[in-house]
Amino acid sequence: MTHQDTTPEAVANKAAADSTTSTTGSPTAAPAVPTASADPAKWGRVDADGTVYVRTPDGERAIGSWQAGDAAEGLALYARKFDDLLTEVELLETRLGTHAGEPKHTLTSAKHLHESLAEAAVIGDLTALATRIEHLVVRAEEAVEGAKHEKERARADAIARKEALVVEAEEIATESTHWKNAGDRLRQILDEWKKIRGVDRKTDEQLWRRFSKARDAFSRRRGSHFAELDRQRAASKAHKQDLVEEAESLTESTDWGETANRYKQLMADWKAAGRAPKDSDEALWQRFRAAQDRFFSRRSEAFSERDAEFAANAKLKEELLVEADQIDPSADLKTAQAHLQRIQERWDEIGKVPRERMRDLEGKLRTVADRVRSAADAQWRRTDPEAQARVDQFRDRVEQFEAQAEKARTAGDDRRAKQAEAQAAQWREWLEAAEQAIASR
Repeated sequence: MTHQDTTPEAVANKAAADSTTSTTGSPTAAPAVPTASADPAKWGRVDADGTVYVRTPDGERAIGSWQAGDAAEGLALYARKFDDLLTEVELLETRLGTHAGEPKHTLTSAKHLHESLAEAAVIGDLTALATRIEHLVVRAEEAVEGAKHEKERARADAIARKEALVVEAEEIATESTHWKNAGDRLRQILDEWKKIRGVDRKTDEQLWRRFSKARDAFSRRRGSHFAELDRQRAASKAHKQDLVEEAESLTESTDWGETANRYKQLMADWKAAGRAPKDSDEALWQRFRAAQDRFFSRRSEAFSERDAEFAANAKLKEELLVEADQIDPSADLKTAQAHLQRIQERWDEIGKVPRERMRDLEGKLRTVADRVRSAADAQWRRTDPEAQARVDQFRDRVEQFEAQAEKARTAGDDRRAKQAEAQAAQWREWLEAAEQAIASR
């Protein structure tokens, strides 16, 4: 186990060695100062009348009087006082080396010690101690200068950090449209700002005014945005209320095609209207959708009923076709024609059939009609006396059905008007054929 030497000489030598490096890291030559208590008589004396002297390069200097006992004890007392000064110097050196406390305070204390040496009532190597203190003063001055530069560097760094925060805040104030994220970031910037120290008051106030101005600008721009958004949503709410009211007014319509198209347009207008306030928007949408569902549910039911009716009509027309196929114009043309006319009238009265069945059913009836007409044409060609009578009859029938069509159209019954027009067209063809037959004889 190694024992550390703690004698006054060892402590002094260690302090001197520790002081050989300045706070800037450059080597220095701090002289070692011997402890006076190891050999007080080397540095002073007590004369016969008790006056105590310390030896200096300029000669002896009286520093006090000793009457309390042996002269050696007096020398030891004043030597210990010297060692106390040395210890104080060593403490200042240690404080400087470990960067404990302000270098400025260390410098002040070192200068005070140096100034007090000229009158110090101590016995020891005052020259070496003065040199040691002067060395300490130099180091302290270097440390003060270094601290000053460090403070300036820290100040410049703090200013740069706050300047960067201000620039970021100003960018947010003028450019950002992500309102929540931007607001959160400004609050974070403020927290970071509060943690930065070391900026001089004037500069700090200037930077703070810029930061505060940026925050205010952002708040105004965000407020304007949401105020405009509120206006837009209020306008959207009013527009959507109008759309809902119109949608609800159409729920009982039976004009299926036109009303369905209008609902499609209302939906397009709804999407283009933008968002209303959240609570209002959802409530209005529920009403709008309920109105749509009501209409299209009714239309679906109506179409189902219509499809069932058309299917039943197709079945009735199939039964008529079976009856029409039994017509034999070669046996009795007039009976066949009368029978066909009755079938055609019943056919028209039955009404519409599914669209995909219409061509097939109409084609089959037309085949029967063509067969009867061909037989009539053949008979016209064979029998002459009744030809003009038939022409007159056909003309009467054409006029009769045309009158029915006009009457139905006036009454607003388009379906019966079309049926009468179709029958008039059929009779007109027969009329033209009869007239041609007469003309060709």
